[in-house]
Amino acid sequence: MVGLGNPGPDYFWTPHNAGFMAIDRIAEQEGVVVQNRRCRAVTATCRMSGREVILAKPETFMNLSGASVAALVREYEADPAQDLLVIYDELDLALGTFKIRERGSPAGHNGARSVTSALGSQEWLRLRIGVGQDLPLEAIAAGASRRGGIDYLLSPLGKRDLTVLDEVLDRVATATRRIIELGPAAAMNEFNRKSE
Repeated sequence: MVGLGNPGPDYFWTPHNAGFMAIDRIAEQEGVVVQNRRCRAVTATCRMSGREVILAKPETFMNLSGASVAALVREYEADPAQDLLVIYDELDLALGTFKIRERGSPAGHNGARSVTSALGSQEWLRLRIGVGQDLPLEAIAAGASRRGGIDYLLSPLGKRDLTVLDEVLDRVATATRRIIELGPAAAMNEFNRKSE
């Protein structure tokens, strides 16, 4: 289970570090600390639903995340299509939401592009955490996208947005347990449904 982000205190509370925040939340709930250095990442090992799980945060910058992910896959002799879950931010999803997908294109996300390139495949499970700025419905209807650009992604989130992200991180942690316990299809059925 790898969360993508940028290392260093300057990036800690930025939207681009949602993947790191998710790994930290899961680690906290599992009673472990992500601090062991392995494969150009900081890692921790825990048991979830009876399985040993490696939690990892690459120490490379986002655009080079694939090097660490590929090294972890080799080190643990993992099959990316079966044994890997990558968690990262997604501008095209509204803040407070997330989606699970079994495969797909990187869709403009440099970290996901790096992982796909390093693995030589798009066949890996991903959980994308929405960090898109909320726009009025009229603006979205008129064709505006939620994109905020690199300045937004690398700027600290405000208190209100951090509160929203904090709530979604608990649901993300629950979803990761469901993936391990019941498989991706069941988790997608439960968590990818539109809110009423």
